[in-house]
Amino acid sequence: MGSLTISRNLFILHLTVVVWGFTGILGNLISISAIHLVWYRVLIAFVSLACYFWFKRQSFAVGQKELMQFFFTGGLVGLHWVLFFESIKVSTVSVTLVCLSSITLFTAVIEPLFYRRRTSKMEVLVGLLIIVGIYLIFKFEGQYVKGIVLGLSAAMAAALFGTINSKLIKKNEATVISFYEMLGAWLWVSLFMLLSGGFHGGLKTTGSDVLYLLLLGIVCTSGAYVAAVSVMKEISAFRVALASNLEPIYGILLAWLFFGQSEKMSAGFYAGAIIILGTVFVYPVVRYQLAKRKSQREISPKA
Repeated sequence: MGSLTISRNLFILHLTVVVWGFTGILGNLISISAIHLVWYRVLIAFVSLACYFWFKRQSFAVGQKELMQFFFTGGLVGLHWVLFFESIKVSTVSVTLVCLSSITLFTAVIEPLFYRRRTSKMEVLVGLLIIVGIYLIFKFEGQYVKGIVLGLSAAMAAALFGTINSKLIKKNEATVISFYEMLGAWLWVSLFMLLSGGFHGGLKTTGSDVLYLLLLGIVCTSGAYVAAVSVMKEISAFRVALASNLEPIYGILLAWLFFGQSEKMSAGFYAGAIIILGTVFVYPVVRYQLAKRKSQREISPKA
């Protein structure tokens, strides 16, 4: 029964990662601008999470300090998504997803600052390899420079709010954090739109846009998030991290399936992508094995 439960949860986890990979496809299919797309996405996400709390009869009350932390972190989440979808709209899904994989590089730089620890040699090596991959993409896909810069900026924002959330999760429920951060993202994006005149005409959508936005907000955001949290009860954080690193690969395969020729890149791009994705995928495996060996040495009896 135990192995059957784990197998079922692994299937749910990989299905969730495929759904996350589908986010880029929807971003390309939706006709409205990136800022309006994100406004709808976070609105639908926090409303659907509110319905989830109501259905579960679960309280989502928090203190004033936590509320402010979630509110400002939500601003980073909103910024990340605006940059992400804008990158897709000015380049391709493949370019954006590969650039987004550099989250590992930015996390390796940001995390030691938050936790006041030294950067490990392995993290430096990972960073250098990812930089080499990014250089190749810049060199061979010069027509997508704006999209690459936006994609890398989105990765940096994601690394920043991800590091903050790694602290917040120690004292708060993941679904509660997500609800308030979605609300915070919506308020920040609304404020930007109010100041920039974005509410004048930009929110008009087509019938297909409405369908895609509902899929994006409910299935790809709220539903996928709740599913990912639920499987963590049975699956180790290592397995979750490893599966999550498949997101850009699934996304690129889906992009080829949906958009065909427009997603085909140069050989240099794929060389850079292989370096980045390979490094990102192998990194947690090597780190896990090193931590396992260190733990075994510490508990083994001394001669």
